[in-house]
Formats: sequence, structure tokens, C-alpha cells
Amino acid sequence: MSRPRPPIDRLAQRFGHQFDNVGLLEEALTHRSASSRNNERLEFLGDSILGMVIAAELFRRRPGGNEGEMSRLRAYLVRGTTLAQIARSLDIGDYLLLGSGEMKAGGHRRDSILAGTVEAILGAIYIDAGFAKAERCIQALFAQRLNELPDADGLKDAKTRLQEWMQSFGLGLPTYEVLEVSGAQHNQQFRVACRVEGPRGAIIEGWGRSRRKAEQAAAELMLSHLQSHSSES
Repeated sequence: MSRPRPPIDRLAQRFGHQFDNVGLLEEALTHRSASSRNNERLEFLGDSILGMVIAAELFRRRPGGNEGEMSRLRAYLVRGTTLAQIARSLDIGDYLLLGSGEMKAGGHRRDSILAGTVEAILGAIYIDAGFAKAERCIQALFAQRLNELPDADGLKDAKTRLQEWMQSFGLGLPTYEVLEVSGAQHNQQFRVACRVEGPRGAIIEGWGRSRRKAEQAAAELMLSHLQSHSSES
């Protein structure tokens, strides 16, 4: 038996906002599996507002940062994993309205649903109280992360880092090949080979739930392999 849903005004308080139109918050918490009137439109809106506010914060906090550095930092801050972490810290999963199938599948714990709901709530706050209020809510939610920004170079994905490492040694670029796709359509597993030609040649495999993730995993392993052999020579 599922637990009773807490009063949603408690969640609004955690965002630092009191809704004049509580229906907007209800809509923001409603997944498409539960109703045709769901949070997808608010999620679209909140995603744009979040990106704008974070970009402005990075512009202000990193006066010497170039476009590439700030883009990586913004992507790091607004990625689904980060938003899902914020959602869990606010217990958003307890407030979600899900269809029976999604509920049984554990949708209230799924990163994509939690992240989308955070964006939808921010969109709802914007509609309810305007941009300035949404901006303040975002600044409060991300305050610690903005104060503890990582080194932008460390946020480059594995494929980019591998490519840059190889170019620094005058080597050709790696290639990637999908070797196998297994599992049901909704739960596929990809096996990808990363191949490096030449005197440092090697073939290393990576796995992931998408082709991109498998390629990134293979690139990470390949970079570790090449760096360790380079230090030995």
C-alpha cells in the first residue's frame, strides 16, 4: 500500500515559494502517465528558464571564463543527474502523480522523471510569480553548487579527453563500433569497441544503456590504458 501524499504546500515551501495558483504546482507534479493535463509544457518552460539563470550566474562568477568552459559548467549544473539529486533532497518523489503502470515500475525514483519535475516546478513558479521569483528560487537551489564549481577542464567527456590526449601525441583519432545490442527495447544494453591504430594500438570495449554511454565508457577505459602504458614507457 502506498504512503499518503504529503500536503503539496510543504513542497512549495521547500522551493521558497507560496503559490497563488496551486493548480500550477499540481500540474507540475503530474506525469504524462497520469493525465493528458501533465507537466510536459511546464518542464519545457522551466528548462529554458533554468538554463538562462545558470548561464547568467556563470557569466557573473567566471569573468575570465571562455564560452567552452562556461558551456561545460552549465551542462554539469543542469544535467539530469544534478536535477534528480536536488529532487531527492526535496523528497519530490513523495508528491508525484503517476499512472499505475509508472508507479509500479518505480517512476517516483527515476532520474528522468525527478529531473523533469524540478524543471516543471520552476516553470510553474515563473507562471505564478514571474521571472525574478523563479530566478531567486534557482539561485537558492543551486547556491552550494555555484559556490563550489569544479574545474571546467575536468568536465570534458571521456571521448573529448581521449581525442585531445591522442592529438597531443600526434596520433590518429579513435574509432567506435557497436558490437552488440541486447535486452528488451526499453532496457537495451550496448557493447561498443573503441579502436586506436598505430604503435599504441589497442581495442577496448565499453558497455552502457545507450550507444553514447557505451562509447563514453569505452573511451574512459581506453584513455586509462593509454596513459598507464605511456607512463611505463
